[in-house]
Amino acid sequence: MGGMDDYHRKPSQQQSCSFRNKLMIILLVLSTNILTVYLFAGPSSDFKWSNYTPKLHFFNSETLLLELNSTQAKLSASQTEMADLRRRLMTSNSLLETLLTEIGKAQKEKALPEESDGWQRELTGELKLVVGPHKLPLGFTSNLGTDEIYPTLGTACRRYQEELMHYMSYQVGGECPADDVFAQHLMLKGCEPLPRRRCHPKSPIGYVEPSPFPASLWTIPQDTSITWDAYTCKNYQCLVDRNKDKGSYDCKDCFDLNGREKTRWMYDNGELDYGIENVLKTKPPGTIRIGLDIGGGSGTFAARMREHKVTIVTTTMNFDGPFNSFIASRGLVPLHISVAHRLPFFESTLDIVHSMHVLSNWIPDVMLEFALYDIYRVLRPGGLFWLDHFFCIGEQLNSTYVPMFDRIGFKKLRWNAGRKLDRGFDKNEWYLSALLEKPMT
Repeated sequence: MGGMDDYHRKPSQQQSCSFRNKLMIILLVLSTNILTVYLFAGPSSDFKWSNYTPKLHFFNSETLLLELNSTQAKLSASQTEMADLRRRLMTSNSLLETLLTEIGKAQKEKALPEESDGWQRELTGELKLVVGPHKLPLGFTSNLGTDEIYPTLGTACRRYQEELMHYMSYQVGGECPADDVFAQHLMLKGCEPLPRRRCHPKSPIGYVEPSPFPASLWTIPQDTSITWDAYTCKNYQCLVDRNKDKGSYDCKDCFDLNGREKTRWMYDNGELDYGIENVLKTKPPGTIRIGLDIGGGSGTFAARMREHKVTIVTTTMNFDGPFNSFIASRGLVPLHISVAHRLPFFESTLDIVHSMHVLSNWIPDVMLEFALYDIYRVLRPGGLFWLDHFFCIGEQLNSTYVPMFDRIGFKKLRWNAGRKLDRGFDKNEWYLSALLEKPMT
């Protein structure tokens, strides 16, 4: 809230900008006058009316005729010169108009972030209403330190104004457009969080109540629990069966709760695969209570931790399937944010953060380091960061990622690296599993 004052323009900047504009106009007027004087007095400075005035000879008609013919020739030449001067003047006017137009564009672009808050053109409709700011009722100013409030909106949304206006086009109070994929693409472009909307999402047809807890943890929900408009598969059985084909999917087999999902994190092989019970034993009993799973697929890690009386929030995106709805149907908490989003938790609040496969070398190094520092921020002193099957190229492990973890300052409780056998040996790909602890002081 304290950063809202940054949106107000400073008077000193306005006065400086106004002074520069006035000075520029004065220079333009002076340059125009100088150009006009040059055109009329420069090349034709030898122009004298006496040269074009006929000398009258009343007693010599032949001489008079010659003088008149000479005068006519000079007048014709002057007309030609005047026409040339007129063309020059029109050219100078055209150049001046172009210059003024370009200066106007430059001034508009320069004033854009300050005068229009970064938007490319004037806002209308729902987008204008949602962007704000909105005045607070009397009496709240003293508590908040400001008399207006701005709704939360991703800064990058300003770069995609046309798409955002399309997203905010709907009938107020009616049904929201079926644009889940479109909205998610905006989020991945950095337009996150998206603005709120005054419309209703499409309701499933024939909705059935979810299975009761704890049976819901390992029950595939009814197909009528969601709408399938945005997905290739139109039922959960399709999502379960897709691990049998050769297509490329995100979290390919994680909807099959009776398959490999059923045994994840149950056993500890002392190498890359850590078991939940062994991880929890590294801390006093009952001190791991709440946490986060980053990119948690269909929520199986949260389900397994729930069985150990640990509450886990799962972040996920709906790639190739309704991950958020599936997690919620299991009686768990989904959080629809991208991996680039600042974690929506206050500092030093979580007991454990887990991530499997998602935090890996596909994320640019700088972006990954920001994410790791954010994990450090939300963990309490003594909190655990379980980095599960981080993958990278062999050379990157010691040259890039080990120094990165050392910079952040985690304490290593477990650290295991091994070849990534599911892709073969030819690519020199490696896995890293680690159990890291935020220092107590």
